[in-house]
Amino acid sequence: MRVDYSPDSIGPGSFYRLLTAVVVPRPIAWVSTLSGDGRTANLAPHSFFTVACVDPPIVQFTSVGRKDSLRNVEETREFVVNLAPEPLFEQINATGTDFPREVGEFEAVGIEREPSLRVRPPRVAASPVALECTLHSTLCLGDSTVVFGRVVHASVSEDVLVNGRPDIRLLRPLARLGGNEWGTVGEVNELARIPYRDWDRD
Repeated sequence: MRVDYSPDSIGPGSFYRLLTAVVVPRPIAWVSTLSGDGRTANLAPHSFFTVACVDPPIVQFTSVGRKDSLRNVEETREFVVNLAPEPLFEQINATGTDFPREVGEFEAVGIEREPSLRVRPPRVAASPVALECTLHSTLCLGDSTVVFGRVVHASVSEDVLVNGRPDIRLLRPLARLGGNEWGTVGEVNELARIPYRDWDRD
């Protein structure tokens, strides 16, 4: 037996909670931006985040409503996606606080920053990976805006590289689940795809 839900009958808030409980785990884009006047560096977690294109490399995150990250990206056309690692769990959560726009989360939460190489917004110094992006485009969908950023530079800590590739066990990325739940990397399984030429059809 199943329980049926209609977006029209239960309303957007309830259906949002349903969607975020079943579309899991969701990687987190810890987005750093600069205000248009360059005075305030904002930092916020966005859990609607993924890769949008390989060539050119484009990532995307969604701003539900008109968040500071979105406004800053629109004004400066630049942002940084910092990987959200497990050791910074409390700081990442704290940057989701609805601070006024003129309050920078780096200072408010006590997060060390470092300069980016190709864009003006700073990186999170303790994050093992930073993807420096320039704005490709935005797409408005209802109450949300999808931000597409072209990755112009990637900075990866040597501490998380194994044979030249980032290792998931060293990255220790956080993920968002439903409600106030967060997830961490548990058991990691490896399974290669089967080429059709090797497929056993008997």
